Amino acid sequence: MDLSGLELPATLVRHASRLPGGRGWLSRWQDLVHSALAEWELTLDLPGARRPWFGSVAVVLPVHRADGSRAVLKVTVPHDDALPESDALRLWAGCGAVKVLEAAREDYVLLLERLDGNHSLAGVPLAETAEIWGGLVKDLGLAPGSGELWQDIPSVAAQAEMWTDTLPADWERLGRPFERWLLECALEVCQVRGAVGRRSEQDVLVHSDLHYLNILPRPFPAGTVGLGGAPALPHDYVAIDPKPVIGDAEFAVAPMLWNRIGDLFPGDPAGHLRERCSDLAFAAGLDPLLARDWSVVREVQNALSAVESGNRNDAQRSLWVASTLLRRTLPELPSPADLVSP
Repeated sequence: MDLSGLELPATLVRHASRLPGGRGWLSRWQDLVHSALAEWELTLDLPGARRPWFGSVAVVLPVHRADGSRAVLKVTVPHDDALPESDALRLWAGCGAVKVLEAAREDYVLLLERLDGNHSLAGVPLAETAEIWGGLVKDLGLAPGSGELWQDIPSVAAQAEMWTDTLPADWERLGRPFERWLLECALEVCQVRGAVGRRSEQDVLVHSDLHYLNILPRPFPAGTVGLGGAPALPHDYVAIDPKPVIGDAEFAVAPMLWNRIGDLFPGDPAGHLRERCSDLAFAAGLDPLLARDWSVVREVQNALSAVESGNRNDAQRSLWVASTLLRRTLPELPSPADLVSP
């Protein structure tokens, strides 16, 4: 396939343009692809009208290796969150996460095992997802080490201390977009977990973006098919696209709450959300109260970011989750059924 005729989605172009160096990446991403194809002896696997996969800040191309095995080539827009991705994947070494086969770290280019891109945890009934997710959190929760691969992975505690300053400043600058009590709840968690009450001896490597669409199954061996064509066993699923951090494993829960709100029980979505938070925590062997607290912090931060970018739907969704977890749902928000999915 001639990549020169491939047009990147508008969303990817927009996100790349907002990142330092993103415009340069847009003009040279094809050069990065051709360089990796040559260096790692790869051939594109794009027959007919098949197209690459696109993320919000990455292009993923199916390829064949020299031995005929299938893989994917991931080319990411350079940004700070993505720099330690290859480090975390090497640390996990395929246990709970996609295997990294080759990496050009400074170019943000990875060669990864090819998973089943037609299925994800988003297609699994909600009641069955906690077990799968919890098993992955346990697999991914490595105790921190001192080797080179650990050096660029940020800490949750440092982030929390930074949020202690930035969250109230952003809240004021953006016109106090929600009630002060919710901000204060988030700040209290940041102050305690950032310094005073931190359990550093329990810190682990955390995939901080472990949501339904970032959990894919490995393909079944030829001739075997699971329910609906997808694997049915928890160990068949692995994580992709990590944003690794070091800290409380409970920091991982929030992305599983801000997605699939429409699947909550219609009769009591608020109660079901709180139950989901506890179920996810128990499935991963976590502290449910701390899982709730970190989820509130992350949703408050998400809401402020959404307000700043003019994304009213994302802000409302994050505020509903944060305030509902604290049993004080903000009255001005739409009903859960009217919240727009991400």
